[in-house]
Amino acid sequence: MYLRRRLAVGGGLLGVVVVVIAIVAALGSSGARPRHDRSRPQAASLASHLCPLTDLPAPGGHVPDRPALAIKIGNEPEGARPQSGLNEADIVYDTPAEGFIMRYVAVYQCHEASSVGPTRSVRWVDWHILQAFGEPILAFAGGINPDVSVVDHLGWLKPVNLLTAPPDVWTRITTRQPPDNLYTSTAALWKLYPDDRTPPPPVFQYSSAPPPGARPAASLAIDFSPGTDVVWKWDAAAHDWLHTYSGVTDVDALTSQPVTTTNIVVQVVHYSYGPYPESPGSTGDVESQTVGSGSGYVLRGGEEVPVTWHRPSLNSLTTFTNAAGKPVKLAPGRTWVEIVLDTIASTPGAVRITP
Repeated sequence: MYLRRRLAVGGGLLGVVVVVIAIVAALGSSGARPRHDRSRPQAASLASHLCPLTDLPAPGGHVPDRPALAIKIGNEPEGARPQSGLNEADIVYDTPAEGFIMRYVAVYQCHEASSVGPTRSVRWVDWHILQAFGEPILAFAGGINPDVSVVDHLGWLKPVNLLTAPPDVWTRITTRQPPDNLYTSTAALWKLYPDDRTPPPPVFQYSSAPPPGARPAASLAIDFSPGTDVVWKWDAAAHDWLHTYSGVTDVDALTSQPVTTTNIVVQVVHYSYGPYPESPGSTGDVESQTVGSGSGYVLRGGEEVPVTWHRPSLNSLTTFTNAAGKPVKLAPGRTWVEIVLDTIASTPGAVRITP
């Protein structure tokens, strides 16, 4: 943290040196390998006709020749909802920000979304999640200077700050108020890197067979914070999990369809506060620790399995085991990862699974 403080006040040549040191410190503190190590996560390669982030057949029978694309999306109870483009993402990470308001990291590869947003600022947790995706693009709308400086200098990440990007990459819609009116599209962002034609590695393991030890689950409720009491409901007819807030179905504004997913991963993590408030009067950035191991759940096919998650380093995939130590794999399909802080998970009734 001391190095990040120096990053905030450095200038000239000293500032450049401190930026480099801060990047190494930021990565090294979470168990990552040094910057010069570009090794990919160790995972079995999927067939070329299967989307690497879902294990589903790729559009037209061939995985698109492009990297993973992550976009930061706001989720404030007033102003940000309903969001656009969530159902087109292969994976969505639901991550805590200050005040335990949640922000999304939506990751695209096999499918496109003509409108994604509202886009919001970069957070510490973003690049700590994304190194498992090889060399992805990360689109965001500004942020505090230490975090923006770090992502600008990561050798494996392609940052796109929409506040300074070319005007054909973003738009401000007239039906929302700032800062929740900044939108982008996957096509515009992939167009910025036409020479990058390398798909990401798989970041999860998949199997169509039900996991051992699974139990019936009709719903999952997580009370993150006031106004963010999410409930996932199993829809047996659609064979999907349905996303709701306060009993109201969440709708993707791009398609006017309910927000759904095939898999839900609940990942309970320890966290700390960074030294810099994201907004006046708030705590420092919530730094969720996604490296190491912890408790959680995997929900798929109307069933749930208590799991232990494992991630040895930042460029490793996250795996899951049941109480007997056996692997628990996801069903082929889209995945939402609910990052739940350990203080929330330990609060009675904050995480509830109904059979």
